[in-house]
Amino acid sequence: MENKQYKDDQSAAWISTWSQFIRQKPFSHTSQQENSSDIIEQVLGAIQQGDSCISATQAQADTLHDLVVSVSNIQKQIAPFVYEDNRLYLYRYWALEQSLAQQVVRLKQQEIEAVDISAYPDLLTDEHQIQALSMVAKQALNIITGGPGTGKTYTLARIIAVLNQAMPNIRIAMAAPTGKAAQRMKEALQNSLNDEKLQDLVTDDLKQLNPITIHRLLGLGTTYQPRFHAKQPLPYDVIVVDEASMLDLSLANMLLSAVPDHARLILLGDADQLAAVDVGSVLADLQQVPALAENRVDLVTSRRFKEGALIGQMAKFIQAQEATQNGAALLETFAEQVVGSGEIKSVSLQAEMDDQIQLEYLPQHMSKQFDRSPYYDKLMLGYQHYIEVLKSYLTADEPELWVPQVVKVFDDYRILAAIRHGALGLTQLNLQIEQRLLEALSLQMSKQGDWYVGRPVMMTYNDYQLGLSNGDIGICFKRSRDGQSQFEVYFPSLEKWVPATRLPKSIETAFVLTIHKSQGSEFTHTAVVLDEMAQDLLSKELLYTAITRAKKVVSLLADPDALVQSLTVKTMRKSGVLEQVNNLLGYSRNY
Repeated sequence: MENKQYKDDQSAAWISTWSQFIRQKPFSHTSQQENSSDIIEQVLGAIQQGDSCISATQAQADTLHDLVVSVSNIQKQIAPFVYEDNRLYLYRYWALEQSLAQQVVRLKQQEIEAVDISAYPDLLTDEHQIQALSMVAKQALNIITGGPGTGKTYTLARIIAVLNQAMPNIRIAMAAPTGKAAQRMKEALQNSLNDEKLQDLVTDDLKQLNPITIHRLLGLGTTYQPRFHAKQPLPYDVIVVDEASMLDLSLANMLLSAVPDHARLILLGDADQLAAVDVGSVLADLQQVPALAENRVDLVTSRRFKEGALIGQMAKFIQAQEATQNGAALLETFAEQVVGSGEIKSVSLQAEMDDQIQLEYLPQHMSKQFDRSPYYDKLMLGYQHYIEVLKSYLTADEPELWVPQVVKVFDDYRILAAIRHGALGLTQLNLQIEQRLLEALSLQMSKQGDWYVGRPVMMTYNDYQLGLSNGDIGICFKRSRDGQSQFEVYFPSLEKWVPATRLPKSIETAFVLTIHKSQGSEFTHTAVVLDEMAQDLLSKELLYTAITRAKKVVSLLADPDALVQSLTVKTMRKSGVLEQVNNLLGYSRNY
């Protein structure tokens, strides 16, 4: 737990320093009582956990003196903190919630021309999917949620096909929070649009739809100032955002502010997944607002996980657990209802196969000296097919022809880690997998600096010059140009080649992703590592997100106590979005 302790110590030191700073002139002109530091530090600590505010009494707020302003005086006075209805905020997050609530209400109340869907009675058969189509046909704000395989993209394809028929020259934008999520959205949408039932409705324009990141959609540059906003709205009639659970308070506010009055906004997502990395859980909040009941549909019938399918069973098992359970008894029940412990083994992936779950327990309280090599070897098993296809690429007369296959096979498998540091964290796991891959390919190639054929890399920030976004993943190949051989990285989500020399030093190897970074992606087989060092970070949402990245196989390598925590701890972020929206709509407080 050394890494976590260090991080906690660093965080505590920063919070304490900031608390002292804010209590001095020019921010405050009163003699601050020491007890004000406690409440300030609580607010800052909560923000680091993703909360926009904390619950506080009037007496607690009063300890801040002139550092806090009540909502009733917000027009007359400015202060770093805002107090409203027993919630204490930093001004920035109160303002963001206010603005977001106003945009939600604007879109809810926006009257738009209804679309007649009576001509398409057989397009959908599921009652909830039909409800979603009917909802989008008549209103501007639309929230469509559902677990994996409930047909969110399938339903969306039919919705936009109908809108495309009803509205000549319709302009449609598709976006997702990350490049990988946008790529997956594109693939899933095109598959759905190829359905025979839609052939009379699908035009070439629809087939050309190209989902992009929300950052690209809004034109967010290096200054983080969007090109499109309330005064210059997006030039679209329909705006679709996938993986909306990843929307934080700031990004959601920018997005909704940029939606023009005449447009339909469709938010797709799974509220049981992880909330955004930054402050806020917008999708989960909007799902709870009673006044938005007519603006949301939850798809419940899973087609990806058939009745009895193990991954689907495990997802339901996670959602059903309570925090009060005995750990040992819970693991026994897990073994009975989902999968018992054993050993992680190689799995041959087939086009048609039943889904599988493997579970291997890590020894508890492993020392630094404990040999973890056998576990690294087991996690490497999923990359054996990738090694074989790289060998084919390296020995081929026309290696370029093998690039699509290399990309496809790489996306079959991914290791997901809960934490970055430690012997079973992202950094060390990437290093161990890299060493094993290079050893297996040593006869065909060698590493040059940081680069080698088959190195997967992920951007860690938005680079607007290169046109790459945080989370974009590419694979390194060697290409000949003008008689010269050089390393270049292919980014499938953008269909773009970038010379390795132009990429930033901070780019990360991506055999292993954090579970947070995997959101929006799907792989045939995922290996999930839950180390004891991650215990304080684990939650039901984290485990649910990790296992639902897998289409067919989950290999779970877990500390028993860490698994218990992942099955029982639910993350609840504190926010006032629900109250803000209901207040603006004049909705009764008796909800």
